[in-house]
Amino acid sequence: MLNQRLSRVIENMQRTSLSQLLVSSPASVFYLTGKWIHPGERMLALLIRSDGAIRLFANRLFALSGTLSVPLTEYDDTEDCVKILADHLLPGAIGIDKTWPSLFTIRLMEARSDIRPVLGSHCVDDARLCKDAAEIQLMRESSQKNDETTLQVINALRCGMQESNVAALYKQISASLGSSKPSFAPLICFGANCAEPHHDTDHTVLKSGDSVILDVGLTWQSYCSDMTRTVFMGTPSDEQKRVYDLICAANAAGRAAVRPGIPLKEVDRAARKVIEDAGYGPRFIHRTGHGIGLEVHEFPDVSATSEIIAKPGMIFSVEPGIYLPGSFGVRVEDLVVVTDDGCETLNAAPREMRIL
Repeated sequence: MLNQRLSRVIENMQRTSLSQLLVSSPASVFYLTGKWIHPGERMLALLIRSDGAIRLFANRLFALSGTLSVPLTEYDDTEDCVKILADHLLPGAIGIDKTWPSLFTIRLMEARSDIRPVLGSHCVDDARLCKDAAEIQLMRESSQKNDETTLQVINALRCGMQESNVAALYKQISASLGSSKPSFAPLICFGANCAEPHHDTDHTVLKSGDSVILDVGLTWQSYCSDMTRTVFMGTPSDEQKRVYDLICAANAAGRAAVRPGIPLKEVDRAARKVIEDAGYGPRFIHRTGHGIGLEVHEFPDVSATSEIIAKPGMIFSVEPGIYLPGSFGVRVEDLVVVTDDGCETLNAAPREMRIL
């Protein structure tokens, strides 16, 4: 399987006439080698050449010798790691990850004036874009565990709880179900905080009349889940009901639009039109979704400008929202996998209005 993944990356390199590529993203290194390495501030680089040669450069601190199926060059903190890497490079263009620190890029340019760095992430992003059957199954399982965790958290909500209490409860329950860690910091919002799409969970206290947004995800066997549900503590207002119904309709319209062959901007358009037609267009202030897999945010965007064509195996979120500053907000998010004739929704947690 790893050889097939590497072959796809090399095909992408050959198609774009790129003879050498440095992969530094820990998720991409795992995807291609089967080994998670978290380098911190130290240099990590997987060198791939279009002729099939491959070599990993990593610090000896990570104790990788004998654990990899790819050639390994190690260095320690007393050595110039960039020079060691530079000695293995060909002259000319070299693809570099969008995530590689400029600290290493600039030093590499200084060490080798005959190379020209270009953005090379697309070679691996495209290879990771369509998940295989095993990856899709792990994504299903991750989403199922996220569903179960979220429903348990919703059932535990009580007036007087703080957002931080709910976030801690999510972490506790997800860990008890086998999650290695949250896929991102749980985003818990009460009341007016729900009008901030990326509110930082704090010590706000839950009270009657609040909307509650739970945007949460966990990591299962290295694969991320991500889902949002909005519920209400006490009877919602007429506007809260209207906005909630609109968001559920927008979510359904976005998912219904997913099928092979369409540009992802059409998914965004389908969800956004429901909200715009109801007069809330200016209150939907973010893209409709994002790719997900080994990382919670992956290529591609599901946005108004995305020309990426949907293909079977792609997995991304559909998460429309309406945000009314100072008052409340609503977001409903599901993950979908593109199938041969449409899509499969990976989340089964109910979307019907929940009043606690």
